[in-house]
Formats: sequence, structure tokens, C-alpha cells
Amino acid sequence: MTAMYSRNLASQYKQTGVTSAVLDADPHKLISLLFAGVRERLKLAAACMHNGNVSRKGEAIGQVSLIIGNLDGTLDHQAGGEIAANLGALYEYAQQRLVEANLRNDPMILLEIDGLFADIEAAWNSINPQAAAPQKLEVVG
Repeated sequence: MTAMYSRNLASQYKQTGVTSAVLDADPHKLISLLFAGVRERLKLAAACMHNGNVSRKGEAIGQVSLIIGNLDGTLDHQAGGEIAANLGALYEYAQQRLVEANLRNDPMILLEIDGLFADIEAAWNSINPQAAAPQKLEVVG
């Protein structure tokens, strides 16, 4: 088996795992996966900057931008009020900083964005969606 063939199989296996996680996820978990995807790709983009892999860096930053756009699209500004507005502003800021990071080839900007998303991800993951769901009452009688 060639090394290229092995990497291809590993990539397909990883993609299958990601697809399975998405298909099995509830809405809360999907947002968690998006946050994790942002952070993973930010780290990849920073590594590509360090290694001089310009094309892969651009792909990773483009993927981060797309995911942040999707996160922004999930905000319910009616129900979310100030929290949704603040997240929307943060997502817009992150998008602007991504452009700067790409143009300047500056991994420190990517680390800044990662830090912001680490905080949001931790807060999101601390939410227990079952606790917020209405409880079903069981009638005995």
C-alpha cells in the first residue's frame, strides 16, 4: 500500500467520522462542532503560515470564514437580544481580523481569534440543553 493511498484512506475515515458526528448531533452539539471546527482550522492556518504553505493557509482561513458566517447566520436577533448582537459584532470582528491575518501572514492574529472562540466555546459547552428544555410531567393514576 503506498503512503499516498494510506493518507487518502485516513482522510476518508476522518471525514466519515465528522459526517457521523454531524448526523447524530442535536442543535446544541452542532454549534459545539462549529466552534471546534473554527479553532481546529485556525490552528491549521497558523501552522501553514509557519511552514510556508500559502495555498493550504488560504484554504483554512477560507473555511474559518465560512464557519463563522454560518455561526452568524444561526443567531436569532429577536430572541437573543443583546447576546445575539454582541456575538454578531464579535463574528464581524473575527472576519475582519481573518482578512488581516491572511494579508499580513500573521499567526498572532489567528491566536487572538482562537482565544476569543475558546471563551465562547467554553461558555457554550457549559450550557446544559436538557436543563433548559421543558420537563415532561408523568401522570400517575
